Amino acid sequence: AGGPGLTVVTHNVNAANPDPAGTARALLAAGPDLVALEEVTDAALPAYRSVLDQALPHHARTGTVALWSRYPVTESRRLVIDPGWNRSLRAEVRAPGGPLAVYVAHLASVRTTVTGFATAHRDRDITALAGALDAEPLRRVVLLGDLNTAADDRALAPLAGRLTPARGGFGFSWPAALPLVRIDHVLTRGLAATDTWTLPATPSDHRPVAARLSA
Repeated sequence: AGGPGLTVVTHNVNAANPDPAGTARALLAAGPDLVALEEVTDAALPAYRSVLDQALPHHARTGTVALWSRYPVTESRRLVIDPGWNRSLRAEVRAPGGPLAVYVAHLASVRTTVTGFATAHRDRDITALAGALDAEPLRRVVLLGDLNTAADDRALAPLAGRLTPARGGFGFSWPAALPLVRIDHVLTRGLAATDTWTLPATPSDHRPVAARLSA
């Protein structure tokens, strides 16, 4: 798009992460402009902020999801896609090239039951998130988060039909010790992903995912 680029990182840090400050330092090694975290607990938030605020001074949080930005966050709010949970947000960032809507989401997990995999809860979240994107007034959009499904899963079609998944590289993010699938994603509208990659493992059971976006 001809302007300066943005580097974004998303990471499910794991609520039981024993080293939130070390995890935050590992994420800053990618030189990000935006960092989205999922499973941020009240107890761990000060440790994340003590590191991330130094490089990314603008911050938004709701429930267990949070966003840090190099550029001003002009507004933020809880995004209600699942009334029983508080783990998605929408923020507006004054980024290079104009305003940017940033969504951070942690969708419901797939559960194993006696009859197979239970996906109905996650699929309802996807449908609700797609509806929110339909109402988004800004041209440029980034969705970051743990979507608990692969980019080529047909269940993700409501999102992939509205946004473009960042692809490229090996890129598997879960489980961290031996990644077999990417369930942590960067999807965009009005920006193009020129590169995407995973960062080295942290104490989480997910690996961080990074992408370079044209702004």
